Amino acid sequence: MQDRFVIVLVVVLVGAVIAAIWAAVGTAEVYRQIGRGGLSLNDGTDRPIYEPTSALAAGEREAEIRQMLEARNARRTARGQAPGDVEAELAELLAGPSAAAADPALVAEVRQLVIARNARRARAGKEPLDVEAEVARQLRELS
Repeated sequence: MQDRFVIVLVVVLVGAVIAAIWAAVGTAEVYRQIGRGGLSLNDGTDRPIYEPTSALAAGEREAEIRQMLEARNARRTARGQAPGDVEAELAELLAGPSAAAADPALVAEVRQLVIARNARRARAGKEPLDVEAEVARQLRELS
């Protein structure tokens, strides 16, 4: 009985090793293709033919905003409401948020950080920054 057990054990072991090798060889190509499928963003085929410059992107952005504002005015007119001034709204949207529109608590916190940075710069022997200009710059970067 023990002789048959050894034979069965060896046959099953050899069969399992052959199946494992066959599975590894058969799936190797599948593992190499991970992240390269049709929905992948890293294969380079999803990039535009040309990279828009900042001026071109800004012009395209302005045209899209103008188009949305004009569509909103068309809906207002269809409802019987007075249309808004597209150019004024466009100028307001393109101007971006100002430091005056920022939360006063945020402005105070940024000002404290700039003052602390100036103190560190003074200890290091560097010229201090203009507090108001630096606060405005930091708020622009945050928005």
